[in-house]
Amino acid sequence: MIMIDLRSDTLTKPTPEMLQAMMSAEVGDEVFEEDPTVRKLEKNLAEMFGMEAGLFCPSGTMTNQIAIRMLTQPQDEVICDKKSHIYNYEGGGIAYNSLISTRLLDGDGGRITAKMVEENINPDDVHFPQTSLVALENTMNKGGGCYYELSEIEKIARVCQENQLKLHLDGARFFNAIVETGESPADYGKHFDSISICLSKGLGAPIGSVLLTKNENLKKAKRIRKVFGGGMRQVGYLAAAGLYALENNIERLKEDHQKAKELEATLKQLSFVKDVLPVETNIVIFEVENSATMVATLQQKGIKSVSFGPQHVRFVTHLDFTDEMLEEAVQILKGIS
Repeated sequence: MIMIDLRSDTLTKPTPEMLQAMMSAEVGDEVFEEDPTVRKLEKNLAEMFGMEAGLFCPSGTMTNQIAIRMLTQPQDEVICDKKSHIYNYEGGGIAYNSLISTRLLDGDGGRITAKMVEENINPDDVHFPQTSLVALENTMNKGGGCYYELSEIEKIARVCQENQLKLHLDGARFFNAIVETGESPADYGKHFDSISICLSKGLGAPIGSVLLTKNENLKKAKRIRKVFGGGMRQVGYLAAAGLYALENNIERLKEDHQKAKELEATLKQLSFVKDVLPVETNIVIFEVENSATMVATLQQKGIKSVSFGPQHVRFVTHLDFTDEMLEEAVQILKGIS
């Protein structure tokens, strides 16, 4: 039996064309800042967002954690939603790496508002940690792939400016958001002090994320990356995959979204499904009586998925999930009683 793997969009493998781009890349020692392909990737992404600098890293967790440490001081506090990846899935890095506390908000599917931010800024009082950073996630993983309205981000940015707060974007699936909204990366870049862009999810690269920021932050970001063990050598082979992904795999994200919506439509018809979160991009989260039992049942029948809590299961559509696999997955789901 051929398994249909819907656990994550991180499971994609390079296409022959991407592999060719990787193998033909010009490389150098990145720690000595001599890898031209890395420089090109960083420069291209920074220009795309209208930002000044980029820093290539192994993972989105690293770019997020570098940003938090770069923009805060020990005893500060970051405001984010309680469903945020930086809080739930980065190993306690906020506390361990940056020695700061977290103000968790309960937003709409993980999306917070400017009003919520304003109401949760601590007073200038020695009894409280100093609020210094706001972190958003777009799209929101635990929110089922929902995305922010740019107008709300603009309002949040205004609150941050008025209160001398820094603003970070965990853009792990950023391009999934903007292929739906039709906005440009530059529409977002002007509002943030730092943005993390992941290349190894829907864009299909095997590894890598880029931290975008201002020139004044770059030296500090590099120092933190070094301490985190993120100094790399002839890594242009991997940066070339990122360049290929940015040039070829953004618009095709719409295909993943359409497949996710077809899975949503099927799930809504099934008696064992209690609810399905609204599907906006490539993530499908549905509620069942027992998620562990459902994941095991799906595995037995040929679909890999993940438990997203006691009663929720997650599917993520991606580059390697074909039309034929979609048809097979629909039939498997309909066959579960």
